[in-house]
Amino acid sequence: MSVRARRRFTKNDGGLYLLTPPRVCLQTFPDALSRALEAGGVSCLQIRLKFSQDESRDSGRVWRECVGVLAPLARRYGVSVLLNDDARLAGALGADGVHIGQQDDGMDAARASVGEGIVGVTCHDSPELAHAAQASGADYVAFGSFFASRNKPDAVRAPLGILSHWREKGNIPCVAIGGITAGNAADLLRAGADYLAVCEGVWGHADGPAAAVEEFAVLFG
Repeated sequence: MSVRARRRFTKNDGGLYLLTPPRVCLQTFPDALSRALEAGGVSCLQIRLKFSQDESRDSGRVWRECVGVLAPLARRYGVSVLLNDDARLAGALGADGVHIGQQDDGMDAARASVGEGIVGVTCHDSPELAHAAQASGADYVAFGSFFASRNKPDAVRAPLGILSHWREKGNIPCVAIGGITAGNAADLLRAGADYLAVCEGVWGHADGPAAAVEEFAVLFG
């Protein structure tokens, strides 16, 4: 299956960059995702699955099943679908692109797999990594963690100033990630974040995912 043509991912758009939980139950999660997408304001969905060593042998089947169910659902709402880490898998499963970390295969390998698809790059707290990613052809850079994150408790913490730097010096969008909720996101947007990558702040919201997405939509205006 070939990767889909690149969708817009620009500094003029912005919005909520929704992350799936690391483990997804296909009996219940599609309904939660539908409620979140129906609320409006979601620009991108990253399918971000994680596996233990024992589970990894079955990971290919799980990825195919999840993408097969979740990608059509997201696209029904005009939402781009990215996979985490594995560009070859993103290309094989027809995702809209991939998000790669500093330990994953680089931009050349990612482009070879996803072609004109979206490629985003984790840059932690480093402007140097971000400028290098931009120069190599990335479509966006991601900074963080800005707050404590249950999914990545040991993640490097990034200062707000890196967003201000990128607003002045960068030419591609930046995504803020790490422990973000509707209650702490306003400072990130004021500092210069174009997109907010959120997981627990949506799926763990006391009033449900739709309420969380609506709260973020207010922040984006």
